Amino acid sequence: MPGVKGFVVSGFFGRAPMSMLGLGIILLISAFTGSYTMAGAVAGTVSVALAVAAPLTGRLADRFGQGRILVPLVLTHAAALIALMLCVRSGAPHWTLYVTGTVTGLTAVSLGSMVRARWTHLLGGSPKLHIAFSFESVADEVIFVAGPALVTALATLINPYAGLIVALASTLLGTLFFAAQRGTEPPVRPAGRHSRSPVTVPGIALLCGVFLAMGAVFGSVDIITVGFAEEHGSKGMSGGLLAAFSAGSMVSGLWYGARSWKLTLRGRFVRALLFFAVGLTPIVLIGNLPLMALALFVAGMAISPTLITGYSMIERLAPPHLLTEGMAWLSTSVGFGVALGAWAGGRMTDAFGASDAYAISLGSALLAVLIGLAGSGLLRASEAPSTA
Repeated sequence: MPGVKGFVVSGFFGRAPMSMLGLGIILLISAFTGSYTMAGAVAGTVSVALAVAAPLTGRLADRFGQGRILVPLVLTHAAALIALMLCVRSGAPHWTLYVTGTVTGLTAVSLGSMVRARWTHLLGGSPKLHIAFSFESVADEVIFVAGPALVTALATLINPYAGLIVALASTLLGTLFFAAQRGTEPPVRPAGRHSRSPVTVPGIALLCGVFLAMGAVFGSVDIITVGFAEEHGSKGMSGGLLAAFSAGSMVSGLWYGARSWKLTLRGRFVRALLFFAVGLTPIVLIGNLPLMALALFVAGMAISPTLITGYSMIERLAPPHLLTEGMAWLSTSVGFGVALGAWAGGRMTDAFGASDAYAISLGSALLAVLIGLAGSGLLRASEAPSTA
């Protein structure tokens, strides 16, 4: 379709660092302080700040247009991340890491939500939207396959700052080019004076709860896996292990998007959650790197189907004039979950060792299943035709 290539390519590179930023900060700070607790806390601060800001950013994009808000945000984000790296380099007080980390997160753009909002603007109500969302999920997983391995290699083999510098360049260039793609930008739609947030829709609130628990899985797996690889004498392998987790999701995303489904979105969502919890169970029992890579690959196979159906339900549940904000609420929920998971995973790894700390990841997956099953009736509205 005309204009699609521009926003797809720039959106890919603009959001590529989403798999590099948190891990890059963990690797940088743990290299200088030796503390996974501190590293996880600062990375968690960035995630919390992003989670807080994402719905507001989405609402501003719906209200004023994506292009008008992206440029000042990404320039401020770049300056804040540079300041964070300089604070680590100079041995500045710990509070400076939290301050610069907070600004870094507040100005980080949830570009994946904006990409999906563009697809919905172009294909809303069409069966092709399922394929587009599946494609974007696969693109996300390509990012999560390549990103951790890349940032780990750069940080451990070249310089602790190298991974974050590459992430910064990709974010800056990709986002600026994305903002320049005005032809596919969703139109600004007027909202009522007292327009309510999409999160007040019961089905969207339920999805946010599920994605919060899933985010805790992602955040805890990230930091625990770094510790697991180090315990087994190969910290540099942590990126490869995390890439295996994402590779499983990428493979399932290709399979999922290539199929025409008769099962409802709600049915697919619940089944994917169940598989996610079952797939994570073996990681608490494994004690060597090759088997852990295989286990993480299998567990990751439930990620893409869950994310794809989640975003598809948002497209049907969110008010049309608040679509970007609705998409952003899922990113926010994942961000809060990542922060909680990184904090808990770091503390558990320092206190009990990485192998035992994986219990946090499994518990979070079970919580996601419990929330999804208990409230699945709230998702029935997503089975109605799209109104976007």
